[in-house]
Amino acid sequence: MLKETYGSEETYRLGEEMGRKAEPGDVYALTGDLGTGKTVFAQGFAAGLGISGYVNSPTFTILQVYEEGRLPLYHFDVYRIEEPEEMEEIGYEDYFYGDGVTLIEWAELIDVLLPDRAFRINISKDPGKGDDYRRIEMLPGNEVSH
Repeated sequence: MLKETYGSEETYRLGEEMGRKAEPGDVYALTGDLGTGKTVFAQGFAAGLGISGYVNSPTFTILQVYEEGRLPLYHFDVYRIEEPEEMEEIGYEDYFYGDGVTLIEWAELIDVLLPDRAFRINISKDPGKGDDYRRIEMLPGNEVSH
């Protein structure tokens, strides 16, 4: 599925819509260049889960857990991961296969660890369509039903 947004508000709302549909055990793998809106999407996604606190990209901590929504959100930013094996130190499997929802920014860096059922979302820019334009391509995983 392909969506196009023309501002951060629209990207946020798309994330929010997807957060409302999220189910326990879902994994969302976000990819895209720096500054494409992955964190804005993640903020909307968290709002869709009912998380009202500030959500930012956990670049330095790698993982931020939010438990105040209708489902726990496990928000990873793996930008600083050099080798996928580093994720084992965090115990990533407890999150990827847990009862909450996992959202991973820079997911391409740990692609080998992603479950087949991961919902893949790539966000890209097209300068020819304006600075605020985003192309958001969403590919459901093998077991994702929505």
